[in-house]
Amino acid sequence: MTENTVRAPRPFARAVRPWALLAAGVVAGGALGGAYGVLKPRTYTATSYVIAVPTDRSDTASAQGFAQAYGRVATQLAVLGDAQLWAGVPANTLRNSVQTETSPDAPMVAVSATSPHALQAADMANAVARSLTRHANATKADTHVELLQFSRALKPTAPTSASPKVTGLVGASAGGLLGGLVLLVRPRRREETVVQASVPGPAVAADVHGQL
Repeated sequence: MTENTVRAPRPFARAVRPWALLAAGVVAGGALGGAYGVLKPRTYTATSYVIAVPTDRSDTASAQGFAQAYGRVATQLAVLGDAQLWAGVPANTLRNSVQTETSPDAPMVAVSATSPHALQAADMANAVARSLTRHANATKADTHVELLQFSRALKPTAPTSASPKVTGLVGASAGGLLGGLVLLVRPRRREETVVQASVPGPAVAADVHGQL
């Protein structure tokens, strides 16, 4: 009797080399990220600034507090209802496209609008800033704070959305990270299974004659 050693084939997933899996993740992620950057429409952002100024019967601290409040109400329906007439878009579009930001150090409100069209982004930002100023100044006799336009939004010259190159780099990084995670969680490669197969040896001529 003789024994032959037969090695069981390794599963394909375990046979893939680590560097090949990482490279595949980077390439796939980069391709998907680049395609996303090409297919996604470009967007433009324009920003208008308004500033709260105290009157003779108020102070800077009061103006700072009212600026924070005006920043919160700038996207309310009362303000957007008037702004839609000047912007030429519905109030829902303004609500989804306009954001405000206030400063903890200055009584200023930044009104930013985002749109696929550069000129429309500027028009929306200026319209909301104008409407906010009018609503705030309607009560300045009681608040003793006047809201003035500090800077008008200009038509942006470059999109603010990420370029295909940037999205491709982000996708490649994510793909490499995902490939690394797969390498960490996959089972460690075990030793190849050795199967012992018993194969009958060739019959000896003398033994064969002796059995006759």
